[in-house]
Amino acid sequence: MAEHLDLNSDLGEGFGVWRLGDDAALLDVVTSANAACGFHAGDPGIMRAVTTGAVERGVSVGAQVSYRDLAGFGRRRMDIAPDELTDDVLYQIGALDAFARVAGTRVRYVKPHGALYNSCVVDEAQAAAVVRAVREYDDALPVLGLPGSALLRHAERAGLRAVPEGFADRGYTPEGWLVPRSEAGALVTDPDSVVRRAVRMAEAGEVVAVDGSTRSMPVESLCVHGDTPGAVELARRVRGALAAAGIDVRPFAR
Repeated sequence: MAEHLDLNSDLGEGFGVWRLGDDAALLDVVTSANAACGFHAGDPGIMRAVTTGAVERGVSVGAQVSYRDLAGFGRRRMDIAPDELTDDVLYQIGALDAFARVAGTRVRYVKPHGALYNSCVVDEAQAAAVVRAVREYDDALPVLGLPGSALLRHAERAGLRAVPEGFADRGYTPEGWLVPRSEAGALVTDPDSVVRRAVRMAEAGEVVAVDGSTRSMPVESLCVHGDTPGAVELARRVRGALAAAGIDVRPFAR
């Protein structure tokens, strides 16, 4: 059983007048904020608001980097040359870090978003490109990703801290990957189910896949997506259940 665990959520995913999720309420619950950096969502004002709010609440700030895909919310896979992807990731980390520093903190870790996250599970070249960007920017930054992914393998080889992450509100395939959002079972919204899955990953390091099989899923951080219906209440219940199980909920990176 994990003695301590991080609880993260994707924040800052609005753009201009458009808002997605309740960033302020989630910042009161989570311990790490995966902040959009402008490529799939987010803009300068939103990045400033999220980083400032995180500092006020003692929440760690992470750069949630993405394909350059505002129209598709970063959920469309793109065939990008590794050097170009490295530069895109560098650009995003630096943009968020500027606002983090003004707010009195800095970017503490990096996590890919959406299609880039899924690509980095199996695509060796894209995973290596993301890791290269992190290493070139700051080799003390941890990388957050799916257990067993190419991303975490490349991070470890590069000497970076590789942090395995679980999803309380997402379905898993029998292979241990995330069920594509276009398929049945991709999203878990029933509060009791979300809580049970979170506690099981924390206590037993395993998750039940969509076919009923059990997969090993050792994690150091749990995610509740900011755009999942009822995200704030889900996050509150997950945090409460983890605390009730004797697990200290705290950031994995400070």
